[in-house]
Amino acid sequence: MRRRSLGKLAGLLAGVLLAGGCSLPGDAGDGDASGTGPVTLVTGRDRAGYLQGLLDTWNAAHPQERATLVELPDAADEVRAQLAEGLSRGSDRFDVVNLDVVWTAEFAQRGWIAPLDEAQLPADRLLPAAVGTGRWDGRLYAVPFTTNVGLLYYRSDVLEQEGERPPQTWADLERLARTVAPRHGLEGYAGQLLPYEGLTVNVAEAVASAGGRFLDGNGQVAVDGPQARAGLDFLAGGLRDGWIPREALGFREEESREAFQDGRLLFLRSWPYVYPQAAGPGSKVAGKFGVVPLPGPQGAGAAVLGGSDLAVGSASRHQRTARELIRYLTGREVQRRVLTEGGLPPVWTDLYTDPELVGRYPYLPVLRRGLETAVQRPSVPGYQQLSLAIGAASYDALLGRTTADAAVSRMAADLKEIVGR
Repeated sequence: MRRRSLGKLAGLLAGVLLAGGCSLPGDAGDGDASGTGPVTLVTGRDRAGYLQGLLDTWNAAHPQERATLVELPDAADEVRAQLAEGLSRGSDRFDVVNLDVVWTAEFAQRGWIAPLDEAQLPADRLLPAAVGTGRWDGRLYAVPFTTNVGLLYYRSDVLEQEGERPPQTWADLERLARTVAPRHGLEGYAGQLLPYEGLTVNVAEAVASAGGRFLDGNGQVAVDGPQARAGLDFLAGGLRDGWIPREALGFREEESREAFQDGRLLFLRSWPYVYPQAAGPGSKVAGKFGVVPLPGPQGAGAAVLGGSDLAVGSASRHQRTARELIRYLTGREVQRRVLTEGGLPPVWTDLYTDPELVGRYPYLPVLRRGLETAVQRPSVPGYQQLSLAIGAASYDALLGRTTADAAVSRMAADLKEIVGR
């Protein structure tokens, strides 16, 4: 089945959007919980180009229930906007949707995705943190498809030449970025600092590494403290002092990957998908880099849990097929292909200790350690507004327009207004 472009998707939606809101399966709504037939898998851009192959295998075995891949833009914010628009209008063209883990609560609370039977999920074989991202208000609404956690990529050839080890603390990272990088014609360190979800993640990791958090366990705003200020000032100070290049203020995932892969950075904070691309043909750093956990003030830092969940659109007319497609995509053998063909971290726990896979992907043990200690972003229906407020306040500090202290105070005030406490 051919892949539909974004432009054709827009035309498709224009012709089939339904009037009014959508309802959950079992209600008198547009969706059909027992319906079977052709379905769509709607997702952000498949950078690795592996999803169509997974669907080809499904389609060969299910000729009457074929799955069509619908790709949205690359940027997470744009993907969320288009999913929200279609689902909120009750479009039955959104059968299976691939959601960033921080969207599940909002989409479930708004009735855009249908609840699932958790008894059908092999939860004891999946990474517990990944399973938790699919729950909202005591029910399962999405099944983990991929997981993710930030890693620190470093130029192993450069550090070996200098007789240095990979950084274990912020002080190590700053010293090496300041001193070693310039001697080799490199910039020091970069993450994803453009004001979008990537910036929120980078700030969240810095804040959590310093011992802070945005909200506490009761949903109360907890960011207005010295730990959050220290975390944000770590990034702002790096830009101010030059060991984080100003160019990083415009970096999303792909721009930062290209900078590292082109041999322009000593250190990069990014996701595991970078590893196979940086190690592949044409990469200037192939065989010359390694990965370690993100550093923190006194030792290992905190990485934010990422990844995606698969959910069923509540207005889908073929929900039974949609659920079966999710079961197929999250099965162990397909999860192995998610890693080997997509370069993305799977959600089956035992794959991280599979000798063959560890031999092919030596970063798996590092990734597993990061996943075991990863922190989750706030799971609240208003997360998008939360993220925008965090990003806006943080970006002003990174630009040098305000201090980290003032930015955190503004962030706390904005978050209290959003969450109401």
